[in-house]
Amino acid sequence: MTQIAITPKKIKGSIQVPPSKSLAHRAIICASLARGKSIIRNIEYSKDIEATISAMKELGTMIFQYDDYLEIDGTTTFFRNNCEIDCCESGSTLRFIVPISIVYNANVHFRGEGRLGKRPLDVYYHIFDQQNISYLYRENVLDLYIRGQLKGGEFEIPGHVSSQFISGLLFALPLMENDSKIKITSPLQSKGYIDLTIQMLNQYGIKIINHDYQEFIIQGCQHYKPCDYSVEADFSQAAFYLVAGALGNDIHIKGLNLKTQQGDKEVVHILEQMGCCLTPCDGGYKMYPSVLNAVIIDGSQCPDIIPVVALACALSQGVSQIVNIERLRIKECDRLKATVEVINQLGGIAMEKEDSMIIQGVSSLQGGMVSSYNDHRMAMMEAIASTICEDVVVIDQKECVQKSYPSFWEHFESLGGDFDEFNMGD
Repeated sequence: MTQIAITPKKIKGSIQVPPSKSLAHRAIICASLARGKSIIRNIEYSKDIEATISAMKELGTMIFQYDDYLEIDGTTTFFRNNCEIDCCESGSTLRFIVPISIVYNANVHFRGEGRLGKRPLDVYYHIFDQQNISYLYRENVLDLYIRGQLKGGEFEIPGHVSSQFISGLLFALPLMENDSKIKITSPLQSKGYIDLTIQMLNQYGIKIINHDYQEFIIQGCQHYKPCDYSVEADFSQAAFYLVAGALGNDIHIKGLNLKTQQGDKEVVHILEQMGCCLTPCDGGYKMYPSVLNAVIIDGSQCPDIIPVVALACALSQGVSQIVNIERLRIKECDRLKATVEVINQLGGIAMEKEDSMIIQGVSSLQGGMVSSYNDHRMAMMEAIASTICEDVVVIDQKECVQKSYPSFWEHFESLGGDFDEFNMGD
């Protein structure tokens, strides 16, 4: 475990935003379900993406990994019916692959690490009970055994727990013999992620009928078609550099697609509401700062950007509220609680509520020792915070960024970030 001590310093320079983890997961799965060879370009091998690659290989897919692209042949997918799938700490891998793994009759064992076993899977357990699919699990750790075969039909799925359950079914149900319908029984959060799933399914030849996010109609006996695809830049990672720009750092951001369906593009709108301006610049964009104004943010559709957006709120004028963010409590850490703690530890003023946070803006942050909570998004938020602190910021478990953005510290240093590392032992 490595601790990192960052000397406060503005960062400056040009950065190519890494590829979207959300889209890469989906592309790997769709290519693996297609009979034939697909190429997926612009891949970064984060731990989460490695987990999905490993899972599909375990189901029989032939995947060849190169520096920044994949060759995938799904001809042999489902040839194995006894599988051991290690999801590491990837919630996307787990919830996407569970229904896919039982498209045909199979025995599957899912395991994982960290807090993954605490993430609810009751939505799937309810389906298993209805369809007489056998399953066995342990509480609070990921140790799940499934035996059986998924069948098409009508599914009632809550929309407020996680959109990943809906995406998982959308991947699997087109391969069923019968047509299916997914009815959403509570307000759907993270609609943008469903849009990404449907977009990727269309890319690989699968059609879904979306009735205003209230129900989804899925025709059975569809076939995934192989294709070549290049993963676009990730707005959930770009958010760190966009907020850095809002806080007065001079960052030229390359690779952004402002027409993307990624829900995390909302970070641009939020920062513009606060008084910033995103401006085209040399084939990329810069987020120009101004005096930041307090805002009210509905975080239900963009939970991954909330920690770093909260940082911008901490340096704004007035009192900001970020609401509808209860789901942050079941991420890699309790991000609602952790974000409030970090802001306060750095010298800001924040208050935790059951499903929201209230942030009183201050003129500057002090710095100090904070925990990453072994959560990649917390560590990266803290690194950006260091650029506007008065004293050194010390962060533990710097390796946690491997989950989504392995080259983050290298990129941070290339922009002028100044830090020292200390090995703290295991």
